[in-house]
Amino acid sequence: MDAETQLQTNIEQWRGYVQRHRAISVADVDEMEDHLREQVSSLQDAGLSADEAFLVAVKRMGSLDALSREFAIEHSERLWKQLVLLPAESDETGRQSNRELVVVLSLAIGAALSLKAGFAWLRGSAVGVNAALLVLPFLAAYFAWKRQVTAKVAATLIVPFVLVALVLNLFPFEPDGATEVIAAIHAPIALWFVIGLAYVGGDWRSDRRRMDFIRFTGEWFVYLTLLALGGGVLIGLTVGAFGTLDLNIEPFIEDWVLPFGVAGAVIVAAWLVEAKQNVVENIAPVLTRVFTPLTILMLLALLAAFATTPSVIDVDRTLLIQMDLILVLVLGLLLYSISARDPLAPPGFFDRVQLVLVLSALAVDVVMLTAMLTRIAEFGWSPNKIVALGLNVVLLVNLVWSVRLGIGFLRGRQGFAELERWQTRYLPVYGIWAAAVVIAVPPAFDFV
Repeated sequence: MDAETQLQTNIEQWRGYVQRHRAISVADVDEMEDHLREQVSSLQDAGLSADEAFLVAVKRMGSLDALSREFAIEHSERLWKQLVLLPAESDETGRQSNRELVVVLSLAIGAALSLKAGFAWLRGSAVGVNAALLVLPFLAAYFAWKRQVTAKVAATLIVPFVLVALVLNLFPFEPDGATEVIAAIHAPIALWFVIGLAYVGGDWRSDRRRMDFIRFTGEWFVYLTLLALGGGVLIGLTVGAFGTLDLNIEPFIEDWVLPFGVAGAVIVAAWLVEAKQNVVENIAPVLTRVFTPLTILMLLALLAAFATTPSVIDVDRTLLIQMDLILVLVLGLLLYSISARDPLAPPGFFDRVQLVLVLSALAVDVVMLTAMLTRIAEFGWSPNKIVALGLNVVLLVNLVWSVRLGIGFLRGRQGFAELERWQTRYLPVYGIWAAAVVIAVPPAFDFV
């Protein structure tokens, strides 16, 4: 990697950290970055190398702003920790944390009341169809507030929610039909990318910011799972304790505790990721190293099971659906692994293990596509088949190119940044696919 590319990478890391960790507008970050670049340019003109100029410039920024100090703490293995480690301003940080906590609790309560109102006013399948629309706008509002987005970005965030609400509630779905279920499943996926736009403060073109969002998604899922497990245990113990007193509180749990707990956990989990990033970043590499080998074994076992099947057309449809879910899990694990890896580290043993994971997933995907195409040729098209086929094609493209880049990285022909860049730039494809499914598939099959 040449000096100029390394300098650009360093600045992108600094910018991503600043924008991710503070309630600061994109315009302010741009101004700070311009100042940093001016400092670097002046120092280079004075004879310093690109790396030296960046380190000194960050030190000067650190003397003016506590953000660079925090950036140094997070990147503790880098030299700039020694250059910008200054005393923390605890009073100011404490006031900001308290203010943010109030905002988080207000939005969590708002999301819970919204979900509760949905349960009360909506009937039948409409509750499940609109569940994401009742909660996710509050999560988008949290990041819009935290990033202090511009009015243009705020308007951009509102439009997709309105469009999805119109599509889900105006389309003449057949009650509990296949297209209604498909739209209900893919709408939250499409809206999650709207959350991503809020998370990056509108700076969606930045590869670094997209990778930050990937990292956030994985960490948010970890925290949400922990909250769900803890909440489930607490509810179970509470119901059991009241039951010994011959008091039935299950109706209260169902009507109030569950709606408030589910909706509130979505917001609180995001706040925990923002507030406790150093802790989660220590967990992330451990999770990827534990689950990657286990997932490889599972994929190889599935391939062996497929090999014993006389004909792919005889494969049960439920198994095909489960295989799709497994491939999505593999994709999430791959993205999470990439986001947790130091892009400047040389190829190692785990990179080879990860390549085996991608190759195994690719083999499973090819088998899945063969089975789907065979079933379509035999039984014809259906909404579920066209959606599953499209998903597998989208995954196939990603996996094939990931294998190519992974092999190139292990052979030293290119840097890890190429693989990271491919994943971040391919990310919008999933959102576009989910939106296309919600909008195009139901009318194509007459909403049945």
